[in-house]
Amino acid sequence: MALYAALALFPSWAAEPVRIVALGDSLTAGYGLPAEAAFPARLARALAAKGHAVTVENAGVSGDTASGGLARLDWSVPEGTDAVIVELGANDALRGIDPRATRGALDEIVRRLKARGIAVLLAGMRAPPNMGEDYARAFDAIYPELAAAHRIPLYPFFLDGVAADRTLNQGDGIHPTAAGVEAIVAGILPKVEELIAQAQAKRGT
Repeated sequence: MALYAALALFPSWAAEPVRIVALGDSLTAGYGLPAEAAFPARLARALAAKGHAVTVENAGVSGDTASGGLARLDWSVPEGTDAVIVELGANDALRGIDPRATRGALDEIVRRLKARGIAVLLAGMRAPPNMGEDYARAFDAIYPELAAAHRIPLYPFFLDGVAADRTLNQGDGIHPTAAGVEAIVAGILPKVEELIAQAQAKRGT
């Protein structure tokens, strides 16, 4: 795993920074990009620019599935974590994994994080068109339904505005370029700020 902790600059007098873990696959890990251009690092920079005292740890593993994320949850999300962005499921859809298995794994991830008092933001994914309408209908429903059931914030589609845009993706057409990552960060930023507020409320700061 390419592990990279991005520390946002904050004044020495500021409160203890909110510790965020980005739990995901290659879209989080930053496949094909230098560490400083990966989603967690760019998100940390964007949050710092808005005055947030945070750290964002890159717990992305290329090729990981929702079940894979569940299997490594305890060591990928260490004690002291305040919030987690869950970005998993893209590889499940690409491999045609039964949506019920994906749902079960994501449900357990969220349940276990909440049991630890950790704020959670669920980043949604959509099935590729070639999987067919029935599969897409079952898969795409996972994220809004889990977010509603667990009462957690949802960013409906992690690749919103980036998917299928050749100018924002690498040659494989799947992984975003540095510019694509910036677009993702810009889109998800309001939801992450909501996540930070929830994490701060949980610890009373």
